[in-house]
Amino acid sequence: MSAIAAQEPRLNEQISVRECRLIGFDGTQMGIYATSEAQRIADSEGLDLVEIAPMAEPPVCRIMDYGKFKYDQAIKAKQARKNQSRVETKEMKFRPKIDVGDYTTKKKHVLRFLDAGNKVKITIMFRGREMAHPEQGLTILERLADDLKDVAVIESQPKMEGRNMHMLIAPLPSAVAAKKKKESDKKKEVEGKDDGNA
Repeated sequence: MSAIAAQEPRLNEQISVRECRLIGFDGTQMGIYATSEAQRIADSEGLDLVEIAPMAEPPVCRIMDYGKFKYDQAIKAKQARKNQSRVETKEMKFRPKIDVGDYTTKKKHVLRFLDAGNKVKITIMFRGREMAHPEQGLTILERLADDLKDVAVIESQPKMEGRNMHMLIAPLPSAVAAKKKKESDKKKEVEGKDDGNA
């Protein structure tokens, strides 16, 4: 028996207890009934008897349309997944001896990622003798963090791993909220224009 099947509640003939505390279709507490009698009531209403609290004393059963209940649960789960904003982690690589032009270009990319609501892993790649001067990489990370302090927060401080130094930054919650508000205002404005044209 799979784990998923085990989580399913027992219904109708699968319920083996002698008696149960019964809850009606509308949620009213009906009291303690012999399970066979509770099943008869459910059948007479064309509904299912579902064991919702098997560990209770006596177990609790509810009269419901189990098929519709399952369908509603699936819709809710799908909706919850849809509403969960997926936060991606992007990566931007720098060299310890980066020139001003490259730094500015890469900073713009980082800003774009943050603006889209993504976290950004900043990696400083050291080669050969550069390994002797990790402070050069740290200086770049600190400069970047300072340049972006109005829109980002450091989620994990700079740390050295092998030949690379990493730092993780995330968009400021206030910046994300402001962007969402701006988007919804824009959407309302567009919808308002559409209404006006009708």
